[in-house]
Amino acid sequence: MPGEWNRTVPLLRSAAHNARPDEASKTIHEIANRFGRIDLLAHLVGGFAGGKTVAELDDATFQNMLAMNLNSAFYVLRATIPHMRRAGAGRIVTIASRAAESPGAGVGAYSASKAALVSLTRTVAVENKDAGITANVILPGTMDTPLNRKFMPDADFNSWVRPSSVAALIVWLGSEAARDLTGAAIPVYGKGL
Repeated sequence: MPGEWNRTVPLLRSAAHNARPDEASKTIHEIANRFGRIDLLAHLVGGFAGGKTVAELDDATFQNMLAMNLNSAFYVLRATIPHMRRAGAGRIVTIASRAAESPGAGVGAYSASKAALVSLTRTVAVENKDAGITANVILPGTMDTPLNRKFMPDADFNSWVRPSSVAALIVWLGSEAARDLTGAAIPVYGKGL
């Protein structure tokens, strides 16, 4: 199965990034038809924009955060859930942010969009527990990525969350071992508590 995931990722990345319902639906149906079912949806699409207070925030930035961090997940979830319900099983994992529960100044649009993603994921968990589907959301702190290092060169990178830690959690949440965990918002804050 992991080899199949590698072939599926580029298809989903394209549909979800554009936050277009028609593309998400088309891509999910193609994947379900190709593999016969969808066992795991790991929604990794997201973005960050910050630096302005809510009073200073422009409409375009606010809408962009909603499109990337919430709408893209909604469209992919809406298309995927019927396939999982027909199969009688499935695992859904979304990636929000620590900022969803602990917002800071100047990141209102980002925090709001990630908080809405947490609520959406928990709603999916409640609505689909009868069908053997779990839905959980991971709340990472600052991720140790090249882009974050570029924009925060003076930060303590050792305190950041390693992407491999989040990846390992996604794999576990997608496994049979996690069948009893649903509706959880799981903090992964790294060493920088």
